[in-house]
Amino acid sequence: MTTSSYSWLSLQQMLDSALPIGSFAHSYGLETLVQKGEIRTGADLHRYLAGMLRQSWAVSDAMVIKAAYGKPEKPGRQELPASAEFAESLEYACRVERLVHLQRLGIETREGIEKTGRRLLKLAPALWPELPLEDLRQAVSERRSLGTHPLVYGWICLKLGVPLDRAAEGYLYMCAQTCVNAALRLMAMGQQEAQRILSRTLPSIAEAWQEARGMDPEEAYGAMPLAEMAMIRHERLYSRLFMS
Repeated sequence: MTTSSYSWLSLQQMLDSALPIGSFAHSYGLETLVQKGEIRTGADLHRYLAGMLRQSWAVSDAMVIKAAYGKPEKPGRQELPASAEFAESLEYACRVERLVHLQRLGIETREGIEKTGRRLLKLAPALWPELPLEDLRQAVSERRSLGTHPLVYGWICLKLGVPLDRAAEGYLYMCAQTCVNAALRLMAMGQQEAQRILSRTLPSIAEAWQEARGMDPEEAYGAMPLAEMAMIRHERLYSRLFMS
């Protein structure tokens, strides 16, 4: 097996909705929007996904992934040994991770992103025992990293040799897929309609990343107040299927 085919197949496994990291238990605010009547139809869901891709996931979480791949080059920067570059990259990624994470307003959402990330980090040695992940585990243990899903995912992709563009678009697809799977349990929607919505969202995934890929990771932001309010209000819902 070639290195490229190995990294590509490993990425597919990481994107699988059956991966036991607990993401199926989180709707990240969608449950609130459905209960409050903000999202009623497949068309509503598609518009919501497009907004989240462009104004939240691509310009926040994907910036953490980009940071894991290294600090933007500065003019006149001296070359570092490979080991030092990885250490510098991790510290930089941890800084961007904290910047992005502190912008999440809903406590359930912050906790959910941390739980799924730490479960992925715990699962990783069983799936890829050859990957050197001790540096990230130590950073999480020392609280230099919060162990959020975007950072753990990005660091694993980096060590697997997955190209940045593929890693970022894969993460955005995973976010959309998780949202659609949650909608299946929350709305009157069949499997075929759900897959049609996901298929229609694929161009938005590519476009959202192309628009955001030139950003400096430290410019990360989120601009989806409707979603943020839904995440905050979720803990006060009368009945809940999801943890967030």
